[in-house]
Amino acid sequence: MADASETGNETGRTTEESDVTADPTAAGEQPAAPKAGIGTGPGRLLLWLYGIFTVAALSRSIVQISMKFHHAPLAYTLSAVAGVVYAVILVALSKGGESARRVALVCCSVELVGVLTVGTLTVADASAFADSTVWSYYGADYLLLPLALPVTGLLWLRRAGQAATAAPAKAAAGGEPRG
Repeated sequence: MADASETGNETGRTTEESDVTADPTAAGEQPAAPKAGIGTGPGRLLLWLYGIFTVAALSRSIVQISMKFHHAPLAYTLSAVAGVVYAVILVALSKGGESARRVALVCCSVELVGVLTVGTLTVADASAFADSTVWSYYGADYLLLPLALPVTGLLWLRRAGQAATAAPAKAAAGGEPRG
């Protein structure tokens, strides 16, 4: 019989025999399925778009605030706020998990309210803002994506939330049969 120094532990078994974490099927268990996050699948497209909008809105607002803030302080501040909201959504989508999903839900809701409010104000009274913002005319300068993004984001986050709550219920009800 080999001594403990040759086998790697005191029981005389090799490390492979005693370490079932290396292969969960060795202990008769099914390997855990990878968890689908809110930034996977179609959520990856949202991540990409929010990344672009974060850079676009923040870059635009930084230039405007640093060079001509006195011209349209409200419009430029709103563009900066939009950029920050986009950044928070981007981080939440990339992080994943239930708390990140909730943060993204709140931020997408804030974004939608902002787009609808600023968009309506600019349509109703073009002189409401001295210069355009990311959300002016519902994001017309950005192919109306600022209007479509929060709606799409809210729908995706809702779907991800339903999937997350359905998985534990399915597992409690018997879930998938083990092979």
